[in-house]
Amino acid sequence: MLDDINESDILLTFGGLFLLGLIADLLGRHSIIPRVTLLLLSGFIIGPAVLDILPTYTEKLFPVLTNVALTMVGFLLGQRLTLKNLHQLGFSVLSLSLGVVIATVMLVFSALLIIGVPFEIALLLAAIATATDPAATLDTVHEVRAKGTFTKTLLGIVTIDDVWGLLIFSLFLSFVESLTHDGSVTNIIMHGLWEIGGAIGLGLALGIPLALLSGRIKPGESTQAEALGIVFLCAGIAVWLEVSYILTAIVVGAVIGNLIKHRCSLFHMIEKIEWPFFILFFLLAGASLHLESLLQLGFIGLVYIVFRLLGRLVGSQISGRIINSETSTRRWIGLALAPQAGVAIGMALLTSQRFPEFKSIILPVTLGTTVFFELVGPILTRWVLIHVGDAKTKKRPSKK
Repeated sequence: MLDDINESDILLTFGGLFLLGLIADLLGRHSIIPRVTLLLLSGFIIGPAVLDILPTYTEKLFPVLTNVALTMVGFLLGQRLTLKNLHQLGFSVLSLSLGVVIATVMLVFSALLIIGVPFEIALLLAAIATATDPAATLDTVHEVRAKGTFTKTLLGIVTIDDVWGLLIFSLFLSFVESLTHDGSVTNIIMHGLWEIGGAIGLGLALGIPLALLSGRIKPGESTQAEALGIVFLCAGIAVWLEVSYILTAIVVGAVIGNLIKHRCSLFHMIEKIEWPFFILFFLLAGASLHLESLLQLGFIGLVYIVFRLLGRLVGSQISGRIINSETSTRRWIGLALAPQAGVAIGMALLTSQRFPEFKSIILPVTLGTTVFFELVGPILTRWVLIHVGDAKTKKRPSKK
């Protein structure tokens, strides 16, 4: 892949990207714009859409960086699925997340159907709308050093949101394929079950022995090499077996989080080394965005954006009232779940491969709305965390 690339070009490229990430980080700490958004904007500017100064080989590296970065995110989020945390927040998190997912699907599907979008496309876009962006959400939480019940609930929902999303998407994909193709419905369903069930099984198969072996080099501590080894092994095997690497990582993180006492040391190692990978991931994600996606957004994309946000807000309000959650939680948790990125794009790409006849609508709408949600979403999440008082930043007094 890199045989014809000059060694100095590689070093200069990555050196420049890391320094650009540092600048975005500094600006994000002293402005209202989150560093995730600044990284995406920076990547968009240096990418093909504007300046086009990135070497072409970076496009080939993006899938690998995506796998590694999102596996780290899944792994870190999985640690929150301990029995202790689930006992404290499990019922509320499950209820709120299900409420948000169901409301989002129903509202997006109904709205698209009303404006004349074909049934199959409306169904698939509604499933794609359930996906969130754990990376942007987690990074925004870290950036403002948010702590509190609201933040725990938000991270808990983000942890399992994509699980519900992948389940619904797989079911809808199988259903639409049974409507449009003559292939065996059983084989289609089995494929969906393999992607999800295989990820859970792989996570258990990796998590248990890794938990038993973790920290053996020096009792009570885990090295960076051990942490990186777990992440790369998890991502590599998941991709090889063609199962969800995000779900696999979540399960591995949950198993290790429940089984080992020194889990904080292991996860702390990941937190210390994740940011360089995130810099490259977000910059290259921004560079992969194209202006045409926004121009092709159109009325369908606008309806998708409005009703996805409404689904988040309505779902959290209804489910929050049913379980009698805190007022701030049910009022604002939906807005904090606005970011959307990699998982949604992956769903859209898979849909385009399965249904080329839907590609002209689904791909532009998903890419265009992802640009919107990935740029605006972290800003909304950050604002919410400050507004509810969980962020460790100066907060302007608000009128109640």
